[in-house]
Amino acid sequence: MMVERDDDRLPEDARATPNDDASDDLVYRRVVTRGASSDPLFGVLLSGAISIGLIPLIGAGTSDMRYTITWGLLAGFGVLAWLLGDSARIAEEQPENLAWGLVFGLVVSMPLLAFGVDQLEEATRLLFPQMASGTLLAYLVFVMPLAETLFFRGLLQQGRTFWQVSLIATAWQLVLFFPLINIGPYPLLIGVALLMANAMYSYVRERNGLAAAWLCQITVNVVLFFLPLTSV
Repeated sequence: MMVERDDDRLPEDARATPNDDASDDLVYRRVVTRGASSDPLFGVLLSGAISIGLIPLIGAGTSDMRYTITWGLLAGFGVLAWLLGDSARIAEEQPENLAWGLVFGLVVSMPLLAFGVDQLEEATRLLFPQMASGTLLAYLVFVMPLAETLFFRGLLQQGRTFWQVSLIATAWQLVLFFPLINIGPYPLLIGVALLMANAMYSYVRERNGLAAAWLCQITVNVVLFFLPLTSV
């Protein structure tokens, strides 16, 4: 026995139909936070200005405090953009991508180590004066790569080419390191080395991902700034 619905007794043009207009009125908008829409160059300028303002800490023998504050501020910008904005994420990486990060780091650093151990040892003592080996290793493996990878390769490289990011990162590092290396040819030599390294980090980030770029910088830091001290 078939039951006749009320709609079946109505004229065809009066039957209930889905309200297509209601679905058309639904507009999904992506919520953009202030951290996602702000220009990250502001973070470069602010952290650079603070590093200049903290130069008196070098003369007081507390250059590690200057590094901690400056890299900490840079890491803060990167973490906030990661949490509240649209900064690149470190996703589940393929082992080959991490291996490429290690390989690229060795390609950049090992030739420099082979031909300039004494110069690298002296440059390390200038850049990280009176710093214990354990403290230096912590800066090279955790503090410096974390801050610079999250900010430069994670946030700044979102809308810029890797060449632009490498130039900006090198300029920022020279501002940070210049008060400590303003001796003879060191500013030029270290500037060229930093430019090569930053170009490699940004290229690896574009080619193999953020985690690979992070591992690449850790490798370069350890080979160029820590191993020369152990060979003395």
